[in-house]
Amino acid sequence: MRKIHLIVWMVLLTLSATKASAKTIPSVSNNNPLNNITAVDQLSDVNAKSWKLQTLQSLIEQYNCASHDIDTNNQTLTRYEFAAKLNACIMQINELINQEKITTIDRETLSAIQTLKSEFAAELLTFRNRVTLLDNKVATLQAQQFSPQVELEGEIIFAVTGIAGGRKANSKTKPINENLVLSDRVRLSLETSFTGKDKLQIRLQGRNTPELADFTDTKMANLGFDGDDDNELEIDEIDYKFTLSKQTRLTFYALGGGLGDFVPSVNPLFSGSGDGSISTFGRENPIRRQGGGAGVGISHHLSDSVNLSLGYVTNNAANPETGVFASPYGAIAQLTLEPTKNTSLSLTYIHSYNNVKTGTGSELTNNPFDDQADAIIAHSFGAEAAWQINPTISLGGRVGVINATAKDLPTTPNATISTWALLLTLRDIGKEGSFAGFVLGQPPKVTHNSFGKAFEDKATSLHLEGFYHWQITDNVAITPGLFVITNPEHNNSNNNIYVGTFRTTFTF
Repeated sequence: MRKIHLIVWMVLLTLSATKASAKTIPSVSNNNPLNNITAVDQLSDVNAKSWKLQTLQSLIEQYNCASHDIDTNNQTLTRYEFAAKLNACIMQINELINQEKITTIDRETLSAIQTLKSEFAAELLTFRNRVTLLDNKVATLQAQQFSPQVELEGEIIFAVTGIAGGRKANSKTKPINENLVLSDRVRLSLETSFTGKDKLQIRLQGRNTPELADFTDTKMANLGFDGDDDNELEIDEIDYKFTLSKQTRLTFYALGGGLGDFVPSVNPLFSGSGDGSISTFGRENPIRRQGGGAGVGISHHLSDSVNLSLGYVTNNAANPETGVFASPYGAIAQLTLEPTKNTSLSLTYIHSYNNVKTGTGSELTNNPFDDQADAIIAHSFGAEAAWQINPTISLGGRVGVINATAKDLPTTPNATISTWALLLTLRDIGKEGSFAGFVLGQPPKVTHNSFGKAFEDKATSLHLEGFYHWQITDNVAITPGLFVITNPEHNNSNNNIYVGTFRTTFTF
């Protein structure tokens, strides 16, 4: 009965306001100019001693329906200001009724609201019309107007790196020079949009961070942000992304694309070169590193929890002798699933031509047929998963298998290359936005090769890594980290190799 009583009173209140509006607003069809003159009492301010202001203050206190209380001792409101606060209170009361947080309103309060609505009907209507007009203008601006502009973004890395381990891989006499190295990498990105739903990026890069493979004789020791161009600034990436629909995005790379750029990352905290794993192996599944250059990709959300991504890159797209499809290339297809809010999974397939090198495994994985094959076709399969155990701890893992075949050799020999890794992340350690990452895995290894037993890796190398990404400010982060390679080059006669770095990243 209380609820019915309340609804009846609100209906009466609304009807009363409607009638009052009709009485107060001048009729546009009446040609008599005297009828359009506003009454004096409709122009006067509402002073502090008015019962109207005191009633409004009572409503504000009872229903918490205005941002500021009213000083009933010395404050005077214009009729428009009064109507704005009254409108806020009416909307708040309606919302509380809809949420069933109010079950009754006493008759005196309802009568007061009804009286105020009747007396300020014209101002309330004007106020609501202005709000509606403003909302429409904002919606129109958002939907139809866009001003293209170019933004500059930058990232600078300073790194101090040291390596140790006795002898170089597969050498009994060549020592590793245990020195500290100071290096840097600078990236400047020019980004613009033409529609508000697309992005064109041109990135310039200069760096002098050495590939540690040159000093350890194994690519297993490479850093995740290396590359030495003598700090000469050059364009290293050009890409354009735009949406075909809410579910579909298309990406073009004229330069600098990689297979991993076309697909989502299940463990994104490890994948960034400036804020992720300090090693090349730790950043992503090595099978994704089969190819780079120019290419195209498409990403489509089949549902909120299922994504299908496809991509194709080629190394020498601008060479007329090889073209887009005859030069070394790689094609990727990945299905990414999020069964629950705390779990994600990806299944990956890659087809490559003369691109079996991953840059992270043993020398045999990069050259399984002793430089005798000029037409190597590879089919690769990978899976990756992540599980957010709680807000702090997440576990991840990945596996990858490459099956490479030399099509131009008489017996068409084939080789199987495998890799795996386990990942652990501890979020918000020390400071919100900071995290610690740990990697345990096996770099790519030739486990079978019909070309000959001599071209199979005999032992197993393990990659053990720990790093801590400390986000000092929004624009400055430091990442100390260390990784160890046991049995480098999958050879148990080689000394372990230790790589430590202190990476400082500035973004702007």
